[in-house]
Amino acid sequence: MKLLLIIGLWLFSEQTPEVNPRPKPMKALIEENMQLAASQYKLLAKNTPSDRMPQYYEASKDKMVTSSTTWWCSGFFPGSLWYIYEYTKDADIRQEAEKRLAILEKEKHFKGNHDLGFMMYCSFGNAYRITGNKSYKTTIDTSAMSLATRYRPAIQSIQSWDSGKVFKCPVIIDNMMNLELLCWVSAQGGDKTFRDIAVTHANSTIERQYRTDNSCWHVLDYDLSTGKIAGRRTWQGFSDESAWSRGQAWGLYGFATMYRFTQDKRYLQQAHKIANFMLNHKNMPKDLIPYWDFDSPDIPNTLRDASAAAILASALLELSQYSEKKERKTYVAASEKIIRALSSEAYRAEPGKNGGFLLMHSVGAYPLKSEVDVPLTYADYYFLEALHRYRNWVVKD
Repeated sequence: MKLLLIIGLWLFSEQTPEVNPRPKPMKALIEENMQLAASQYKLLAKNTPSDRMPQYYEASKDKMVTSSTTWWCSGFFPGSLWYIYEYTKDADIRQEAEKRLAILEKEKHFKGNHDLGFMMYCSFGNAYRITGNKSYKTTIDTSAMSLATRYRPAIQSIQSWDSGKVFKCPVIIDNMMNLELLCWVSAQGGDKTFRDIAVTHANSTIERQYRTDNSCWHVLDYDLSTGKIAGRRTWQGFSDESAWSRGQAWGLYGFATMYRFTQDKRYLQQAHKIANFMLNHKNMPKDLIPYWDFDSPDIPNTLRDASAAAILASALLELSQYSEKKERKTYVAASEKIIRALSSEAYRAEPGKNGGFLLMHSVGAYPLKSEVDVPLTYADYYFLEALHRYRNWVVKD
């Protein structure tokens, strides 16, 4: 009888799944992610020609797609390498980061669009912060001067893309992410005009680009001759009136950053409004990995966007630093939930897979059928940034 009882208990324990297993401590999860990132990014470097930058990977074709250094995402690969080096102190990772900066450096003179912040601050900004190399600061300063040339006084904004067949003078919500470059250079002894441009652009964005529900239009198209808005449109979202998920995350991140530099409570309030819109949206999944557009008509049978989630996680951690206790707890908990979801097998690559990228399942431009359900450099970058921020601001050794 005793033997049968023992056998019965053994069979029950073997066949019954563990209920609510204790989650891995965040410190250990961050370590796991960073070590995986180091090995993955060595593979990514191997898969990317020395004069190019990784763009995305097509798993079905086992094809790595790369870009020139003028591509708007060119700064994310070296920026991610610096985040990985900062954590691991892996000399090979640092050497690769320095090599990639060398081919990117010339873009400090680029004036073809608004993306100098993405390109030059995410890369050289991290490099200077970690190393103190003064030549990196010189590159950042020059980049800010180049970006400032795109400011248009008639619309009190930085023009995002040049005029073309689709748009006359577009200003996109993504532009909020490039204001950090301008503010940082001014704060570090540079031209104060750069900060003034960033503030004016941010104010115009609040006034003109946000709806009453605290979601934003992707694109404001201006008529430069009159300074008036010619249209409120989308380029990467489902429709002109929809809430494109990554765009909402760009705005949240941008306004939290602007508060850091200015202490202007309008920016803090705007960031809170956007965070509440995203976190409490009826179509936000439980794991907080957004669908590519909050208003996609085929929800829940549509794609998630890991890049929007990674940006959101990092932005919430910054916003938590400026928030009251209750809100801070909410934002940190949401960020942790996103990090854990992105660290799962549903979104994180297996070692040696995914072309070397860390995260899977991002959506670049769904309506254009471009970079759909692929790994993207900025998803990895903001995920790594979120890991750093969580470790530095939340986890206590």
